[in-house]
Amino acid sequence: MQVRTRHTPTFGVARLVLAPGEMVLVDPLTIAATSYGLAVEVKGAGAQAVALCTAGAEGGWLDAAPVLPGDLQQVELDGTHGWCLARHSWIASSSTVAMNPEAPPMQALFGGAEGFLNYAQGRGDVLLACCGALDLVTLEAGEAVTISSDHVVAFADTVQCRLRPSVPDGVQSIQTGEGLVFDFAGPGAVLTQTRGPRRLTTWLRANGVSRSS
Repeated sequence: MQVRTRHTPTFGVARLVLAPGEMVLVDPLTIAATSYGLAVEVKGAGAQAVALCTAGAEGGWLDAAPVLPGDLQQVELDGTHGWCLARHSWIASSSTVAMNPEAPPMQALFGGAEGFLNYAQGRGDVLLACCGALDLVTLEAGEAVTISSDHVVAFADTVQCRLRPSVPDGVQSIQTGEGLVFDFAGPGAVLTQTRGPRRLTTWLRANGVSRSS
């Protein structure tokens, strides 16, 4: 899979170029266009839906456009360690990358309808989207930082992490990450976004913007 991005960093779109017979997993909500004849099979439903896209004998391509405006980031997995991904940030991944292959730390946060994270492991590429601009936080051994769960895009599993309430006795959700923050400690990398999707939703509701309008 070759990834060619355009319109970044504000309204990123990624063209995924596939070799003959190559397969890729994609969030079906992000598929904007494909080359003629590209096979698309959607598995699952709702938030768990995944599209398995397969190129024909001459190869093919698809354009993935994230739901929210912002930047795109390609993460290359070499098989040595995995990455934890915010579910809303995942756009696509090589078929050689396993999603939630085994029980990672804090298992309740991953996969299914229970948590707000996915876990990617294997060899290949993972394409991520962020809301707003992307920031890279590189933590040295022993260096620590606290980041709102709404601003976390992904982090390497070499990073130590602890999830806790942002405000004691406040509203919290293990399914969405609402009211929670991460304490991270290095070594490793954390990808963050400059805008929070949940905060955007809260602002829209507070200002009278709703589906009915």
